[in-house]
This record gives sequence, C-alpha cells and structure tokens, in this order.
Amino acid sequence: MSLTILAQITAAPGKEDLVRNELEKLVDITRAEPGCEQYDLHRDNENPNLFVFYENWQSRELWQQHMNAPHLAAYRDATDGAVSHFVLNEMTRIP
Repeated sequence: MSLTILAQITAAPGKEDLVRNELEKLVDITRAEPGCEQYDLHRDNENPNLFVFYENWQSRELWQQHMNAPHLAAYRDATDGAVSHFVLNEMTRIP
C-alpha cells in the first residue's frame, strides 16, 4: 500500500533562508531513495517561513528507512533551533 506524506515545516523568524537551503539539499538525494515516487518541496506564497513537502512512497517501511537516513539526521542537526513548528501527516489516498 502506498503512503502519502504531508510535512509542514515553519522556520523561526529570520531563519527561513537557512531552513530553505537545508530542505533543498534533501530533494535530489531523497528522490533517488528506494520507494520514493514523489518528493516535492513547496513554499507558501504569503508566509515565506512555511515550507511543505508533498511526498508519495511505495510503502510505510520504505518511508521509515528515509526517516532514518543520514541526510535526514544531517538536516535535523543543521536546523536545530531554526524550526519553530513541524507537522507531519501520514495519509492514504482515497481512490
């Protein structure tokens, strides 16, 4: 069963460029991971501190491998204290 992820990341005031740069580093490496079908980064048009990943994975297990990948750990280290809010939704598409 496929899995859709909606991840909303809000940068702390004044940290939006740092967070954006670190998020952009994740795109190509994640798209090359096993099971990744879609991994798109978005920025809100009215709130430049709000970023959203829209992701589709072949399975929850493969997404969990992604969540434990070294590049995700590096992102978390690089943005420590720079993210004010994070919301993650695991979703299933309704056909």
